[in-house]
Amino acid sequence: MTTVLSPITLVGTHVVLEPLRPGHHDGLVDAVRDGELWKLWYTSVPAPDEMSAEIDRRLSLQDAGSMLPFTTRLRDPATGAAGRIIGMTTYMNIDADLPRVEIGSTWNAASAHGSGTNPDSKLLLLGHAFETLGCPAVEFRTHWLNHQSRDAIARLGAKQDGVLRSHARSADGTLRDTVVFSILANEWPMVQSALQHRIRKPRR
Repeated sequence: MTTVLSPITLVGTHVVLEPLRPGHHDGLVDAVRDGELWKLWYTSVPAPDEMSAEIDRRLSLQDAGSMLPFTTRLRDPATGAAGRIIGMTTYMNIDADLPRVEIGSTWNAASAHGSGTNPDSKLLLLGHAFETLGCPAVEFRTHWLNHQSRDAIARLGAKQDGVLRSHARSADGTLRDTVVFSILANEWPMVQSALQHRIRKPRR
């Protein structure tokens, strides 16, 4: 049976994940300028003048059924309302028949790093994937040389499956080795508990 992934809003402790839409453009441009994230050579973060095209790309992939993109907003702790836009994330490389998803194409404004927003986003996305969509596994991929990302994925409790050598071509033309991680459904309760602990005690 094919699982249908439809746009959905996910509300956490620190963030709200909203379905991406063109109206998020200006907020996403402000967010990506926070830390000039597009200048990090080992990532694929859109520059301000590329944001409109990146939104269109992600929404086209959503129409094709291979991606479900989100805009990440801070959640006001007092009112619970969605506030400032801080980044983007997605379900990507969707296999609706299994079902299986990869969580990726993620970036957050530099000022949000270490604040608990990233583990909160992952808690929401993993919870929806395992508990609602019924995925037996969720995948993560990153550049072999992106040690910050590799460490962050490992801290989630994901296990490294392997390395795809010369797997893709980076924006500068060089070949990229891709590290593949996954979390299995039977590992989710332990991962969930660890993420909840991190959210209660951010800056770790």
